[in-house]
Amino acid sequence: MPRELYDYIQVNFAFNSNRMEGVPVTMEQVKRIYEGATNAPLDIVNHFRCFDYILDTYAQDLTEEYIKELHRILKTGTISSESEEAVVGDYKKYRNAVGDLETTEPDKVPEAMRDLIGNYAPQDLMDIICFHVDLESIHPFYDGNGRVGRLIMFKECLRLNILPFIILDRDKYLYSLGLKEWQTEGKDRRLIETIRLMQDEMEAVFDYFEINKPWRGEDHGN
Repeated sequence: MPRELYDYIQVNFAFNSNRMEGVPVTMEQVKRIYEGATNAPLDIVNHFRCFDYILDTYAQDLTEEYIKELHRILKTGTISSESEEAVVGDYKKYRNAVGDLETTEPDKVPEAMRDLIGNYAPQDLMDIICFHVDLESIHPFYDGNGRVGRLIMFKECLRLNILPFIILDRDKYLYSLGLKEWQTEGKDRRLIETIRLMQDEMEAVFDYFEINKPWRGEDHGN
């Protein structure tokens, strides 16, 4: 990956994915952290490390161990990792919820994740999105599920030679509503359209940096 694109994605991915989860940082602060500012929130620094990890390993099949390792990298040393409820690099031990939506009970998470991974044989973007919806429904970790899930989507797009994307904080409402509609009503249109919009944003970034786009197909590999 060309350096200018790598720098752009590192900063924008870490900023947007963490802001969506309530980490109080600005884009300028994330840029300074990326450039080496001290006393930086580990949520941001660890996200940089996660992105490096998926660049090094994107060709690997997705496994439970891989997902747990992403979570371990993301949450090690963070403030939330110090809470009694937190488990870093392993599945949750306590119940959690997404707004008013219940998630999978802790004792049922291992089986749910085995089933999810076992049935996952992605061929296109829709398969990746479906996996994301199911992963977020399970919510296997006490904290960090959204960030891990969005990192996985980026990794899997690279693996399948599909145009990757970053969910922007400005479109958090559309993304969150799209997830909820899919999970509770079976309506997939809003989330798919939101992700296609994010692909368009990423394609514009590639065009700006005059970088050859390796994915196949006019519809970004869908």
